[in-house]
Amino acid sequence: MALVLSRLSHIIDRKASNRVVTRLRALLRSNEFYLIPLALVIGVATGATVTVMSLIAQFAHVFIYGIPIDVRLSANAWIDPVIALIAPAIGGLVLGVMEWLRRRWKIAPAVDPVEANALRGGRLSMRDSVVVSGQTLVSNGSGASVGLEAGYTQIGAGIASLLGQYLTLRRNDMRLILGCGAAAAIAAAFGAPITGAFYACELIVGVYSVGSAAPILAASLAGALTSQYLAGAPYSLEVQKVGAVGFEQYIALFVLALLVAGIGIVVMRASPAVERLFVRIPVWLRPAIGGVCVGAMAIVTPQVLAAGHGAMLLDLHREMAVGMIATIIVLKLAACLISLASGFRGGLFFASLFIGSLLGKLFAGVLALAGLGLALDPLVAMLTGMATLGVAIVGGPLTMSFLVLEMTRSVDVTAVVLGACIVTSVCVRVLFGHSFSTWRLHLRGETIRSANDVGWLRNLTVERLMRSDVAKVPTTTTIAACRREFALGTRQAVVVVNNSDDYCGLVSLPDLFSGELDSIADEIQVVELAKYFEVALLPEMNVKTAMKIFDDSGAEELAVLESENSRKVIGFLTESFARRRYVEEIDQATRGVLGALS
Repeated sequence: MALVLSRLSHIIDRKASNRVVTRLRALLRSNEFYLIPLALVIGVATGATVTVMSLIAQFAHVFIYGIPIDVRLSANAWIDPVIALIAPAIGGLVLGVMEWLRRRWKIAPAVDPVEANALRGGRLSMRDSVVVSGQTLVSNGSGASVGLEAGYTQIGAGIASLLGQYLTLRRNDMRLILGCGAAAAIAAAFGAPITGAFYACELIVGVYSVGSAAPILAASLAGALTSQYLAGAPYSLEVQKVGAVGFEQYIALFVLALLVAGIGIVVMRASPAVERLFVRIPVWLRPAIGGVCVGAMAIVTPQVLAAGHGAMLLDLHREMAVGMIATIIVLKLAACLISLASGFRGGLFFASLFIGSLLGKLFAGVLALAGLGLALDPLVAMLTGMATLGVAIVGGPLTMSFLVLEMTRSVDVTAVVLGACIVTSVCVRVLFGHSFSTWRLHLRGETIRSANDVGWLRNLTVERLMRSDVAKVPTTTTIAACRREFALGTRQAVVVVNNSDDYCGLVSLPDLFSGELDSIADEIQVVELAKYFEVALLPEMNVKTAMKIFDDSGAEELAVLESENSRKVIGFLTESFARRRYVEEIDQATRGVLGALS
C-alpha cells in the first residue's frame, strides 16, 4: 500500500511539474516581458560560474607557479624557468590527449556561441560547453597565453541554451537568450554591464533590437552584480585619472587606429600560417610543444603568460622603454598565436586588449622620441590602442568604446576612442572582412561573417521547397500528343526525358500551345522545344543559390536533379514560389529587430 501511494505521489508531482512548465512556456511565448525574469536567472547563474572559474584558475597559478595568491601570474617580475617550461607542457599534453580521443571517438567539434546563433538557432550542447570551459581552464591554469573569456561566454551561453531548450523557446527567443548568457559572462568578467550588453548585441545576437534590449541588459546587470558580490570581477579594469584629449591629438590617435587595423589583419592572417607549422606533429603532442615554446618566452618575461590582466594593470601607469614595450608585444603576440595554433583552448579578447594597450604606449613613446612637438598622453594612447585592437580582432566598436567608458568614466576619452574604433572597424571590414572568431570558422569552410541568423537560409533548401509531382514526357513524344496529355493552364512546364529517364530539358506550356506550331504539331517532337538542358537545381542547394540560378537563366521553372552525377529528375521548383518563401523567412528571421518577437 505504501509503495502504491508513493508511486501515485510521484506521478502527481510529475504532472504538477509538467503543468508548471507548460504554463511557463505559454507565458514566455505570450509576451517578451516574461523573458526578463529568465534573463535574470541566467545572469546570476553565469556570474556565479564565472567567479568559480576565475578562482580555480588563480588557485592553479598559485599552486603551480608558487606565486602570492593576491598577485596575477603575468604581473610577476620573475618565475622559475623550470616550472615555466614544464607547466604549460603538461597542460598541453592533457589537452592533446583529449583532442586525440575526440577524433578517435569521432565526436564532432564543439560549437561556439557565434556559430550557434548564426547557424543553429541558438542551440548549444551543455556537455560540449562544459568540456570547452574545462579545456579553457586547463589552458589558462597551466599558463598558456590565452584568456578565460572564451570559457566564460561558452558556459554562460550553454546555461542559457539549456534553459531555452528545456522551455522549448522559439528560434528568435533562443537566440536572444543565448545572447543573455554571453552578455552576463562578459559583464561578470569585466564588471562592466553595458559592455556585456553591447558585446551580446554586436557579436552574439548580431543586431541591435528594441525587444532584446531589456532581457540582455537584465542578464548583464545580474551577471556583473553577482560576480562583484561574490569575489569581484576577475578582469576588472579601472583608470582613476585620465587627462583631457585635445583636438590636435585626434589625428594622431586616428593614425594609431589605422596602424592597429593593419596589425590586427596581419595577426589574423598569420594564425593559419602558424597552425601549419604544427600539422606534421602528432595531434596529441602539439599543445605540449606549444606549451614549451610559451614557457621559453615566459622566461624572458612572465607577461606572456595567461591572459595578461595583471601585466596590463602593471604597465598602465609605469614608465617603460620603447625597446622593452616592443619586445613584450612581439613575444605576447607569438605566445598567443602559438598557444591557439598548437591546440590550447581560450580567447583573444583580453590578450588583444593587453597587446593593444602596449601598441598605444609604444606609439606615444615613438612620437615623443620623434620630437614632432605633439604631446600625446600615453594613457589615452593605451586606451585607444586597447579598444582598437579589440575591435580589429574581436569586433564590436561599441563594445570596446563602452568598455573604455566604464573604465574611465570619461566622456571625452570615450568620444575619441569611439572615433578610432570606427576607423579601425571600417578598415578591417573593407580590407579583411572578418573578426578572429569568424575567420577561424571561415578556415573550417563556413561562410558566416557575423552572428546574424543565416541558419534558416541553409535549412530552406530546394529539397524542402520543390514539388515531386513531375510531369514527364519522352523525347519521342510529338507536340500534338503532349498537348492532348497536358491542357494549357494545368502546368507551367513539362520535363522532357530520354529512354533512360535522364533529363533532356523543359518545355513551357505556353510555348507548346503556340499557334505557329498548329500545322506541324503532329510531325515535330516535343524535344525540339526543350530549353534549360544545362540548367537545373540540386536538392541540397539553398533558396538563395536557387534564386541566383533563376536570375541568371531567366527561367520561371526549373527541374531538380537527383545529384551532380545523376540526370534523374526528382522534382521541380518555380521561381515565384521560391521568392515568396524566401521573403517569408526573411520577415520571420528579422521580426525581432523592431521588438516584435511574438
